[in-house]
Amino acid sequence: MQELEGKVAIVTGATASIGEYIARGLHAAGARVMITGIEDAKGEAVAQSLGEGAHYRRMDVSIDADLDAVLKDCQTLFGRLDIIINCACSYLDSGLSTPRADWLASLNVNVVGPAILVDKALPYLPQPGGVVINIGSVSGKHGNNTRGPYSAGKAALMHYTRTACATLGSKGIRVLSISPAWTWSPPMEKMTNNDRDRADRAGAPMHPLGRVGRMEELANVVVFASSDKASWVNGCDIAVDGGYSILGPDQGKGPTYWTSVTK
Repeated sequence: MQELEGKVAIVTGATASIGEYIARGLHAAGARVMITGIEDAKGEAVAQSLGEGAHYRRMDVSIDADLDAVLKDCQTLFGRLDIIINCACSYLDSGLSTPRADWLASLNVNVVGPAILVDKALPYLPQPGGVVINIGSVSGKHGNNTRGPYSAGKAALMHYTRTACATLGSKGIRVLSISPAWTWSPPMEKMTNNDRDRADRAGAPMHPLGRVGRMEELANVVVFASSDKASWVNGCDIAVDGGYSILGPDQGKGPTYWTSVTK
């Protein structure tokens, strides 16, 4: 029996990139999957490629009516809901110069939308047995001189995870976050002109494993965390980052190295 046989998941932001890979991983593990997002053609294509047990529904996580409609559709189509993966995110970010409207729009997608979705989903999730996984980021753990709303939103989402865990644990619902570091995905493809070797070389100093991550590696951990094999994993952040988060600004090399290369 596959790890998630009989389970049903909603994945937000699943029309492309990391969200798509997560949806594919869950489906491969036996789950039926509601693929959601705002790119209709891409979402329909993903669902069609997966076949039976996968459906696409448009859902903008900043619109309450969309959340309500998808939850009802999930119940109608699948008869249950076990897993929520909050992966949708906004990259609307001009650093500290981001105007108020953009701050609010970004945070509405990156933290408020996921929180409202979880609250609305409580009548549908099994108690005990429900699972909520929020996709965080190393950007929510460390300072970044080019980021504003994105980093703040990821940090807030990861703290929301702890708050929701403390609140929902008594109902038997597990809540955790999973945080990637640099990952070979469409944004990095664009940065490197689709040169994965270049991305790996660029990421090597910041990742002890010497490369950037792969989307399927993140999806594999999401599948595990969603399964009953992770029944005692709760309230934490799982770093799927090749060791990025254990390095300090000196990249783990210490003063001996840096003084030796400084002239």
